[in-house]
Amino acid sequence: MPNRIVEKKKDESISPAQRKKFILITWLIVFSPVILFFLLIISTLLFTKLPTITELQNPKNSLATVVYSSDGNVLGKYYKENRVNVRFSDLDKDLVNALIATEDARFYSHSGVDFKALLRSVIGIFTGNSSAGGGSTLTQQLAKMQFPRERLNKFTMVFRKVKEWVIAVRLERQYTKEEILTMYLNKFDFLNQAVGINSAAHIYFGRNQDSLQVEQAALLVGMAKNPAIFNPVNPRRADTALHRRNVVLFQMEKYGAITKSQFDSLKKLPLGIQFNPEDHNLGPAPYFREYLRENFLSKWCDEHINPETNEPYNIYKDGLRIYTTLDSRMQRYAEEAVNEHMKDLQALFFKDCKRKKNAPFAWNVTRDEIDRIMNSAMKRSERYRNLKKAGLSIEEIKKDFSVKTKMRVFSWQGDKDTLMSPMDSIRYYKSFLQTGFMACEPQTGYVKAWVGGINHEHFKYDHVKIGARQVGSTFKPFVYAMAIREGYSPCYRVPNVRTCITAGDGKEWCPDNSSKFHEGELITLKQALAGSV
Repeated sequence: MPNRIVEKKKDESISPAQRKKFILITWLIVFSPVILFFLLIISTLLFTKLPTITELQNPKNSLATVVYSSDGNVLGKYYKENRVNVRFSDLDKDLVNALIATEDARFYSHSGVDFKALLRSVIGIFTGNSSAGGGSTLTQQLAKMQFPRERLNKFTMVFRKVKEWVIAVRLERQYTKEEILTMYLNKFDFLNQAVGINSAAHIYFGRNQDSLQVEQAALLVGMAKNPAIFNPVNPRRADTALHRRNVVLFQMEKYGAITKSQFDSLKKLPLGIQFNPEDHNLGPAPYFREYLRENFLSKWCDEHINPETNEPYNIYKDGLRIYTTLDSRMQRYAEEAVNEHMKDLQALFFKDCKRKKNAPFAWNVTRDEIDRIMNSAMKRSERYRNLKKAGLSIEEIKKDFSVKTKMRVFSWQGDKDTLMSPMDSIRYYKSFLQTGFMACEPQTGYVKAWVGGINHEHFKYDHVKIGARQVGSTFKPFVYAMAIREGYSPCYRVPNVRTCITAGDGKEWCPDNSSKFHEGELITLKQALAGSV
């Protein structure tokens, strides 16, 4: 009897209805992640704004305008983003291999979302396995770069992630794998004004991206994980960047891009950074490039329409190519000559200033004139304009200009950190000798070299374009050359006497020599030119 009662209770505990309910709950638990996944995708498609096909085909990108010399070298750039696109056929193969091996090994087999990598990443999160890797494909990373994330909370971040999956799939439909790789490398920001692989190669290694060594390509690809953490220029991050580079080399060896022997030798090499920061104040011909931008390109862009945007050209975003008459070699020689000569002259001038109470002003400049010069310079400064805009009175501004503060100032030995008042810094900068240098081809009028001053970062005044000075004795060789061209011999003798010229208004002009060199004697043209007579 007891056994029958037990059997009856067993039968009642697993009735068909309960069994059916149990199976349904089990299947719901098993398939709930899949259901939730599809619900997320549907919600994303219905309730979030996705980029249109036109936006996917024509993403908003800023391209730098590049200025070239007549011999084909880059003089400088104008940019919002320092980026110059590279075609896939021109990309360094080591770069492509390193990027795929490190960031997305199954890049050529997925359609934008790598579910296997995604599952591995999720399992790694729950098991605490940090080496499981991330789940984002290169296409998803490109989607994040092309359509940046806004500030989101954790809940909306889930929808944003799904949105990036959808965008990635759409990108895969619109572009080939090669185009996606190219867009990724052209778009990535490597920091230090290096946007895109072309700029990064120049700034970090001083070479074109298609001539990078394997270990250099690996270093730049390693920065893709986090350019701030793996920044090789930061001394505190150098070891971290080196380790990351070797991780990329290991991945390349793992997937057959390099051999085991190559990996063993390459991982021992130093970073080999040749940092070449690009800035509007740096590089060859900065004064000429500023003249070009301000006096020519601005007007040209206003008068010409970009057919792609139906708006006037933008020199900072439209990727123009500007070809100039400047010769990069002549420009380099001109800048070297100015630096060498002015550095020596400045040393002599500083030595002379130590003996003069009015230095750097001339002995016959009065105190009132010096005050007017200093106050005029003060009112032209950015500091004065900011203080005036803040509502300070003239007396308060002058008091501020008299307080010593930390600053970095120009010197011929390199910029130096010092402590001085802004007014003292004005007087300090007044003590520097300035110059302008321009070389022109007589037959064509082409400008071949242009040096507007001693340092564009600290002295913006262009002595070629703006500066108005007497040519002085520099004109004498032209006068003597004309005499020789008219038949006079360099040995022809002329009397060294004072000569007066009557102008059109009847007034006489009687120039004098700076010395009594052979005054009143007969001297040859050769002697006269040598003595600047």
